[in-house]
This record gives sequence, C-alpha cells and structure tokens, in this order.
Amino acid sequence: MLIVGLVFLYLPMLILVIYSFNSSRLVTVWAGFSAHWYVELFRDEQILSAIWTSLRIAFFSASMAVCLGTLAAFVMVRFARFRGKTALSSMVTAPLVMPEVITGLSLLLLFVHMAQLIGWPADRGMVTIWIAHTTFCSAYVAVVVASRLREVDLSIEEAAMDLGARPVRTFFQITLPVIAPALAAGWLLAFTLSLDDLVIASFVSGPGATTLPMVVFSSVRLGVSPKINALATLIILAVSLATFIAWYLMRRSEARRRQAMLQDMTAGR
Repeated sequence: MLIVGLVFLYLPMLILVIYSFNSSRLVTVWAGFSAHWYVELFRDEQILSAIWTSLRIAFFSASMAVCLGTLAAFVMVRFARFRGKTALSSMVTAPLVMPEVITGLSLLLLFVHMAQLIGWPADRGMVTIWIAHTTFCSAYVAVVVASRLREVDLSIEEAAMDLGARPVRTFFQITLPVIAPALAAGWLLAFTLSLDDLVIASFVSGPGATTLPMVVFSSVRLGVSPKINALATLIILAVSLATFIAWYLMRRSEARRRQAMLQDMTAGR
C-alpha cells in the first residue's frame, strides 16, 4: 500500500516533467522533444515578476513569523499561569484551523477600515500580503517552537544564570542554539506556506502585487499552458535539490558526531 501511495503521488509529477519538454502547444498531445517552453518561460516577464514578488514576500513573512511565533511560544510554555493564558493560546493557534477564506476576508475588511480611518494602507500590495502571511504563518511557527521548548532541559539555563549569565545572554548562548533546529523548521514551513498561498493573497493583494500562485491560477483557468509545466518542473528541481543538500549536510554532521564520539571513547581507554 505504501508503494501504491508513493506511485500515486509521484507518477503525475514525473508525467508533468516529461510533458514540460513537449514541443506541442497542447499539453496532452506529445509532438516531440523540445526545450522551447523553458525559453518562453524565461521570456515571460509576468511570471518572472510574480516569482520575484512571491520570493520576497515569502522571505520577509517567514522571518517575521519566526520572531512573532517564537515570542508566542515562550509565553505559552515558559510563563506561569496568568489570567487570559488559555484565551491567548487559543488565539495564537486559531489560524491553524481557521478557513483561509475567513482569514482573507477578515483581513481585507481590516485593511479597508484602516484606510478609511487613518489613511493607511492607501492601496493594497506587497505590504498587506506580507502582513497577512505573517499573521497565519506565525501560528505554525509557534506550534513548532513550543513543542521544542517543552523538551528543553531547564537545568542548563538555570546553571548558566547561577554562574552569572544574564537572562538575555542565557537565551542567546544556551536556549537559542538548542531550539535552532525548530526555528529553521518553522522558517522553512512558513516560507513554503507563504509561497504556496493563493486564497489569502487574492483577498489582500492589489493591482501592484501579483504572486506566483495567482498568476498560475489565472492562466490555468484559460487553459493549461506548457509554460506552467516548465515552471512546475523547475520548482520540483529546486525543492529536490534543497532537500538533497539538507540531507547531505545532516549526514555529514551525524558522521562527524559519531567520529568524535569514537575518538572520545578511544582516548578514554
């Protein structure tokens, strides 16, 4: 069943990659091997502009989401019980279960009323999309970081403060390196969610900012273009390369750790 599930998942991707080299304008009719649509893709200024816009929004949204999500995780895990803690935790994690249509509509109404009251934002664009993506990505980061904070041994931090380290120094030299993998995982998760979002961006975007999912969705409604196959193939290649690099670095780190343990055992003998 696992093999059937994997084939069902990856076989369409393989077919998509093959048909990205199709010379025909019809995506379902094979007319010969050609890289013509990759050339056309890099000539399409609309798609290239949308890619650059989506990458910038995803980068800044993920970075801000890590900051806000980490603060929220510390409040939920490290602070003692206080009045409103349950309500705060529920509000932090609410975007996880909230339909994106509701989130996008509520943010749209918020921006419209803010523009009427204080004159900002004058028009919707990258900034409003960035705020919207940060809002729902922070919840995912908070959950990831909070799960890691619950496993951190507090005695290490207490020992550092007993030796004279201030709380800020303890955080940056003890706590932060320990939760760094969770921060990296949260950042990558937020980056992926922001890069993939269509519904919320459709509500809070304006004429000056169009993300890649919006461009792809609008083009697919008029008929699937072979350029979309080429774009999807490049995305699959980029994700596969990033995954391989991460796996290779983790394997090297694990090998070095085992080698260091063997050297310590040999020296102890």
